[in-house]
Amino acid sequence: MGHRPLFRWILALGLLLITGSAFAYAAAPEMPELRQLDLTVLTEKPDGTCTVRWTDPYDRSKREGAYRCDPDRDPQLKAPSYDPETGHGWDSGFVVAEGSDKGRLYVLGQDDDVYDARIALSDRLILFGLPLLALGLVGGNIRAAVRLRGVRPGLVDRAWRLAGAAAAVEEDRTRAVEAVREAWVPLREQRVREELGRVPVTRLRDDERRRFRTKEWENAGVRTVRDVLDAGVWGLGELPGVGRLTAEQAVAAARRTADAAGADVVVRLTAGHSDPRTIALVTALHVLVEAGPEGRDAANAAEALAARLEPLLTDAGPATGCATMLRADPEDRRRARSAVAGLRHQLAEAERDGLTARFGQTSVDLLRAPSGELDALSAWTDFERRPRAYYEVLAEVTRDTGAGARHPVVG
Repeated sequence: MGHRPLFRWILALGLLLITGSAFAYAAAPEMPELRQLDLTVLTEKPDGTCTVRWTDPYDRSKREGAYRCDPDRDPQLKAPSYDPETGHGWDSGFVVAEGSDKGRLYVLGQDDDVYDARIALSDRLILFGLPLLALGLVGGNIRAAVRLRGVRPGLVDRAWRLAGAAAAVEEDRTRAVEAVREAWVPLREQRVREELGRVPVTRLRDDERRRFRTKEWENAGVRTVRDVLDAGVWGLGELPGVGRLTAEQAVAAARRTADAAGADVVVRLTAGHSDPRTIALVTALHVLVEAGPEGRDAANAAEALAARLEPLLTDAGPATGCATMLRADPEDRRRARSAVAGLRHQLAEAERDGLTARFGQTSVDLLRAPSGELDALSAWTDFERRPRAYYEVLAEVTRDTGAGARHPVVG
């Protein structure tokens, strides 16, 4: 179930009510700037309803209009007592002194009802808005504090750095191993070809374990299993009396023989040998031998640690910051807190075992790639001093290639 932002909506409603209160207050009519003048009362009713005439003080025109006279003023000011000849009365009044209504009559208190209604509305809105605003802020902060529990960006960052160090060790070890295998493969293929060159073609058997008739092959120069592989199906098919099917069966039998020979072939490392491929192999082995069993153990530990850290770091993603944790749903936050606890345990174990220092030292050892004749000479000197260590490393890194390296006799 996704997160429901209840307090966020309460906060928004509170802000909306307070904003409405501000608008209602701003919309309340204000007393305009006024100017007092004399009014000639043309007609007047007992309740004060009048028709008056006045001279506009701004354009000096004569104007008439309805007005609310003071019914309690002195009777001498009322008609006809004030002016018996015309029957008019007198009163004082106000006109608007600014804006678009300039010169219009204004009765004091005429906007009081509207003003009071707007102020009352403003008060009611803020009366309801302030508690909602307080509830949204307090409740939202409490809820956010609960949701932010488990945010540990520093711890997750340390775990990422440890995972990076472990990945670097794995990568460096893999690179060193691949360098040995790349140098070993051509030597192994050379030895396989030498072995196949000593296996007569008469030993080949088809799928039904029958020998081929190879007299014509030998007369044509195809005398060994290596010759069969070099000729291929097309080459054998051109020999007298050899059909397509026989050629395919012969090549398949030669490949089976080559596979068997490859499994048992011995790659000889002769001290002082100047073959560039042998030099390349010994030089590549020197890196792994120098790293020693500690380097292999560190790489294995790095691989195991990376496997443990990967799912924890994936689940701990929301714990890297407040914003990501707040956006996460409850299930993701639960997994993040559990992952943080797991990362804390893994970091404690790594610190106890000194893995960070081991990973760093192993990477340094494995990055000592050979770069010239001096490195090759150093590798050969070390090989002459402890050849068994080189053979053991060679057997280890070629064990899973389908044809393991056997321990040769030092030449």
